[in-house]
Amino acid sequence: MNKEFRVNEQILRFSRDYPRVRDVRVIDENGQQLGIIEVRRALDIARDRSLDLIEVAPQATPPVCRIMDYGKYKYEQSKRDREAHKKQRGGDLKGLFLRPRTDEHDIAFKVKNAIKFLQEGHKVKVTVRFRSREITRPEYAMKQLEQVAEAVKDVGVIEKAPAMEGRTMTMILAPKG
Repeated sequence: MNKEFRVNEQILRFSRDYPRVRDVRVIDENGQQLGIIEVRRALDIARDRSLDLIEVAPQATPPVCRIMDYGKYKYEQSKRDREAHKKQRGGDLKGLFLRPRTDEHDIAFKVKNAIKFLQEGHKVKVTVRFRSREITRPEYAMKQLEQVAEAVKDVGVIEKAPAMEGRTMTMILAPKG
């Protein structure tokens, strides 16, 4: 939320520029309505409490202002925005790369890493790259991807089935749950 509010003197200047906006409805820091008050008096009340007067609803008649600590409000708002942005992102996509001639032990090592990534909540993209005439034997790659999927079935599920894309065969695994 990148909404800019009028604060303190900005409200006072606005009320001078637009004479019809002399009074504002004021809400204090506890959420209690103080009623409709002249802008200068509302600003004095806010200053007495060492807080800011912030216009929260300029379209209302009369405009609604709130007495609060503006710095603290902006900080909490940015904190909420960061949390929302964090939740919006899915898990990162980690990659494992194999070749059709990758040995069993190397596959087992990569499976161990895939399990670790899935337990941390990340998705895993398993890619088998083909070189030269290896592309004539896609069944080797399919066998390897099935082997990886079988090994991680306790912690992950296949999100995207193995598919050929140019000179690579890919499969995406997602964490269970």
